[in-house]
Amino acid sequence: MKLALQFNMNPSLYLRDPEGTDLGKNIIQHSIQLIHDTGFEAFTFKKLAESIGTTEAGVYRYFENKHKLLVYIISWYWRWLDFQIGYQTKNLTNPVSKLKKVITILATTVEDDLMTGHVDESILHQILISEGSKAFLTKQVNQDNKQEYFKPYKDLCNTIGEIILECNPKYKYPHSLASTIIEMAHLQNFFMNHLPSLTDFSKSKDEKEIIKYLEDLVFNTIRI
Repeated sequence: MKLALQFNMNPSLYLRDPEGTDLGKNIIQHSIQLIHDTGFEAFTFKKLAESIGTTEAGVYRYFENKHKLLVYIISWYWRWLDFQIGYQTKNLTNPVSKLKKVITILATTVEDDLMTGHVDESILHQILISEGSKAFLTKQVNQDNKQEYFKPYKDLCNTIGEIILECNPKYKYPHSLASTIIEMAHLQNFFMNHLPSLTDFSKSKDEKEIIKYLEDLVFNTIRI
């Protein structure tokens, strides 16, 4: 029997736990696909309900609004990514090798994880690149932060920050560098594919070049 990955999510984000019912899982699965296809601005619960074959009221029984749904799926991705980093670095003893592995994970196209049947991480990764900042670049960010909506992202930054300190215990800005690595990995990917004059990777469109750039930036910054 194949084990399925499950993560504890902030209950303030939902009215009813979507992981607890087939409809809830369908809401997550179809919202990821629909946001990817239409963009978050054009995404509505009416369209989501139609794609599932349920009522709009049925969707509202799980999520108060589409912003909380977006924060939910983005937070879910951060939890999954934190798990992947822990899993893929657990047997590495050299901290430099660990940090290189982290950079590779962050800057590489994600494949769908078969242990999470109703979540397509490859599509969710693309949403994160193009829509992820909309989860916190809002007027209510301070209120959302008090509700700990962004804790999974902070936990991920802390995980990466600890690896940075393993490389150089005297480095003063591990959390700032951790969040910079994450955001740069996604922004450079977006620029490479959509705003090529903002990168040096427009011709090759090769993620390996982004990895090399991030390694150069990070290890020169922490002087390793």
